[in-house]
Amino acid sequence: MHCQTTGSWGSYMPTPRTNVGDPLERIERLASENAVVIFSISSCCMCHAIKRLFCGMGVNPTVYELDEDPRGKDMEKALIRLLGTSPPVPVVFIGGKLVGAMDRVMASHINGTLVPLLKQAGALWL
Repeated sequence: MHCQTTGSWGSYMPTPRTNVGDPLERIERLASENAVVIFSISSCCMCHAIKRLFCGMGVNPTVYELDEDPRGKDMEKALIRLLGTSPPVPVVFIGGKLVGAMDRVMASHINGTLVPLLKQAGALWL
């Protein structure tokens, strides 16, 4: 199984530096631009596990590594407010909609609702 492209998970997107404003609005905008979006920290083992889950399913997630973004700390704080939990990562959006952190994603995978979400978002075709 090979999922990485150009040395990164899925289609890693460096976050643009020209857009200023509310971190939550930025998160919502970035989350809506691709079928599967993961907000991550590069050294987080749970983030690594969630990226492996999606890649193992044949999904090519867009990954935003918050520790590599100059405004990543502000985005982390916004994710904490959004989820009401800390640590805030990994956070997964599918089809622009918040799925949640690791526990919610794994619960969806186990109960069989994750694959239909991915198909509906156009991230899986089979």
